[in-house]
Amino acid sequence: MDRIIPATRPDWVSDDLFPFESKFFTTPSGHRMHLVDEGAGEPIVFVHGNPAWSFEFRHLIKGLRSDFRCIAPDHIGFGLSSRSDRRRDHQPAALAREFTALIDYLELSDITLFLTDWGGPIGLDFARKQPDRLKRIVIANTWCWPVADDVHFRSFSFLMSSWVGQYLIRHRNFFVNRVMPKAVGNKAVLAPEIMAHYRMAMPTPDARSASAALPGHIVGATDWLHSIWSERAAFVNYPALIFWGLKDIAFRKKELDRWKSELSAVESHELQGCGHFLAEEAPEKLVEALHAFMSRT
Repeated sequence: MDRIIPATRPDWVSDDLFPFESKFFTTPSGHRMHLVDEGAGEPIVFVHGNPAWSFEFRHLIKGLRSDFRCIAPDHIGFGLSSRSDRRRDHQPAALAREFTALIDYLELSDITLFLTDWGGPIGLDFARKQPDRLKRIVIANTWCWPVADDVHFRSFSFLMSSWVGQYLIRHRNFFVNRVMPKAVGNKAVLAPEIMAHYRMAMPTPDARSASAALPGHIVGATDWLHSIWSERAAFVNYPALIFWGLKDIAFRKKELDRWKSELSAVESHELQGCGHFLAEEAPEKLVEALHAFMSRT
């Protein structure tokens, strides 16, 4: 039985803004993972973070699908994917297992991973286990190492996992309504119709369970992050492209410099006026650089 089927999506998803066919993959644990799979050629797999979903990459997919196969899944608990009331399903290691199950089912090889936010460790968990299927890495404002000793991350993790933080995320959609606008360099890119697609993907407190859980795992998943980073030799020598928004409130120049020191064959694009959501803020620059990177490597 085919585990990937076309599916009807909610009416609030604009066919003009998101002009792709929605599909659903039934994961080994029984969840329905939403994805788009557009174009043909070498695969580029886009891996989102919190509180985003595949909608974030729509401009990149439109700009690249004529030459490449563009695949963008929604993690379980995000976007149009199914929700879970089991806390273990909200752990980043669990999200990584579901992501790997999709890549395995699609039998992808020569993969270019485009990683942002939590997509970094989730995607690189796959890369360190199956490096023979990797071809390139694209890093966009993310990390992949333990940060429990860094007050910047530890304080944010503590605050957002406290009862106050959990209330704000679950009942006030804090990540979408407050963090996203603050995390971009130019708030105008998050126009009302764009923000509506992020809000409607998390319409209720229960629908925000995974989003609410992840901040605590910035510190809580230290052992898992350590296990990935300790095996980074599996992926650091692949051709790498960095996009970095220097106005990001989450990931700083400190994290950028660490990536540049660890990746052996790296090209870096530092975007002065941009923040955390580069696929929203500078899609034309990203598409142009990605085309050049894919051709050169």
